[in-house]
Amino acid sequence: MKILSTERLTISKITLKDASFLRELMNDKDWIQNIGDREIHSDEDAENHIKERFFKSYDEFGFGFYVLRLKSNNERIGTAGLIDRDGIEGIEIGYGLLPAYRGKGFAFEATQAIFNYAKNDLMLDKLVAIVNPLNKKSIVLLEKLGLRFEKMVQLPGEEKEIKYFS
Repeated sequence: MKILSTERLTISKITLKDASFLRELMNDKDWIQNIGDREIHSDEDAENHIKERFFKSYDEFGFGFYVLRLKSNNERIGTAGLIDRDGIEGIEIGYGLLPAYRGKGFAFEATQAIFNYAKNDLMLDKLVAIVNPLNKKSIVLLEKLGLRFEKMVQLPGEEKEIKYFS
């Protein structure tokens, strides 16, 4: 189900048909380094993750993470969306792209559309982001969205501190 559309992207709810793609994305070395290892090693793991995380978020909050597709050929290139994460004050915006699509403006295009959707349609008042302090490109993107570094935080069950933007 399409949620948003940008100049080059269609942003839709994730379905079980996206399991293979999600497994590929979540096993990218940069995803694991910057976002974390979600232990998605098979399509079945991905399907369970979709049911337990994405579907639950759609049902519980009315928002979640979405699949990003190129309008030109309907190819899946990444995910972006909103999450109400334990241990974080506010609704977090985030994204992840396959390596071939980084550095082309897709992440900003998607997150800007989702940011506006969150503010104008969902009426969310506090959008935040968390980021690995070494992930300079994501920090630049967050600042371009208008978010500013506020503090270092540590998520429940995590060892390392990360940057919190609001």
